[in-house]
Amino acid sequence: MSNPRVLVVDDEPDIRELLSITLSRMQLEPETAADLTEARRMLGQGDYQLCLTDMRLPDGDGLELVEWMQSETPGVPVAVITAHGNVESAVRALKLGAFDFVSKPLQINDLRKIVNTALRLQGGAEADGTGDGGPDASPLIGASGAMERVRTLIQRVSRSQAPVHISGESGTGKELVARLIHDSGPRSSHPFVAVNCGAIPSELMESELFGHRKGSFTGATEDKPGLFRSAEGGTLFLDEIGDLPLHMQVKLLRVLQERCVRPIGEAAEVPVDVRILSASHKDLGALVTKGEFREDLYYRINVIEINVPPLRERDGDIAELAVHILARLGPRMGLTDVRLTPAARQRLAQHSFPGNVRELENVLERALTLCEGEQIDADDIQVREDAAAGPRLPVEAVAGGSGPLGSQLEDIERDAIVKALEQTRYNKTAAAKLLGISFRALRYRIKKLGLE
Repeated sequence: MSNPRVLVVDDEPDIRELLSITLSRMQLEPETAADLTEARRMLGQGDYQLCLTDMRLPDGDGLELVEWMQSETPGVPVAVITAHGNVESAVRALKLGAFDFVSKPLQINDLRKIVNTALRLQGGAEADGTGDGGPDASPLIGASGAMERVRTLIQRVSRSQAPVHISGESGTGKELVARLIHDSGPRSSHPFVAVNCGAIPSELMESELFGHRKGSFTGATEDKPGLFRSAEGGTLFLDEIGDLPLHMQVKLLRVLQERCVRPIGEAAEVPVDVRILSASHKDLGALVTKGEFREDLYYRINVIEINVPPLRERDGDIAELAVHILARLGPRMGLTDVRLTPAARQRLAQHSFPGNVRELENVLERALTLCEGEQIDADDIQVREDAAAGPRLPVEAVAGGSGPLGSQLEDIERDAIVKALEQTRYNKTAAAKLLGISFRALRYRIKKLGLE
């Protein structure tokens, strides 16, 4: 098998020679072009696995080549060589379809990482080893036009290394989208590390993200690599990035610019190779206006945005999602062939689901505990009627079991079960009859609500 071919586009002979020598040592076949016209001709005639292009060319610029390649040679990844610190040009290149960029003066290690990532993208072996592609990504459930658009974007951005921001209401499945981007891309055989920025105490966030040395502060009893280094070679998903404190936003911006972290207690920075995906149910643009989120960080992480639509905008997807969720939840309760009656499907379709897919899952989980046999009827579907008919509740009010709505419903269930058990002197069979549910359903709810 012949070695992968790489096209180097640069008008400086010294740069072309340096890159050719480096690529040859990586067991690759470099070819060079001095301008945009020659590069287009060679790409149109040759079979290349990667293109490296300078930003400034005598008859145009690298951005023109990136844009041209998206339509003429879409299967060839292209990386752009930019002047040091020229973030604007790098971001523009990523938006146009470049999968990554490298800054001058060129660092050989950075170049090696980009080349190896590109070869994984092509499904080939790495230049200094062999790379395994990740598992096939599971499809998103739903055939609506809104979800088709999300699938198309996932397919497009998975080939790139550009930062992606995933927006959408709570419960829409933003982390699932992030995982699919990772699983569909060249980093799939490396770690996917998810962190909820709103769940980490502010005083511990730097240590959690960047790591620390043993003894660097009280309680640091051992070295800790941090989440960035734990995701080396893979993807770091920063969920609810809108909750990141301002002082950490500054530190995160530096890491994204320099691609290095400095663990607490370390004198030197440590290079990291991770792709950053982020998500938030908050409007980051509005936070920027309020001064609660840094504008420079916003543009750095929001190179490409994917908006996950709420369930009420996904016409026809509820029934398909319900079948999928029941197929997953049913076996946990000993049910292998759970079915929804037409009346149950209609009841689900009429509800607005302000809590989105997470609320749908909670509703179906309760329905499984209430239904007789393996058939769910309309009476087993417990939803808030005022949410379906009146104004939509705020997203925060329906965030599954952690928000007020979920807590209220669980409190009602818990009180009802406790009262029934007390009235029947803790005879579960009698308590189930008193509640009008099966013994199996009662046993499941007792376990789930922690009443054992």
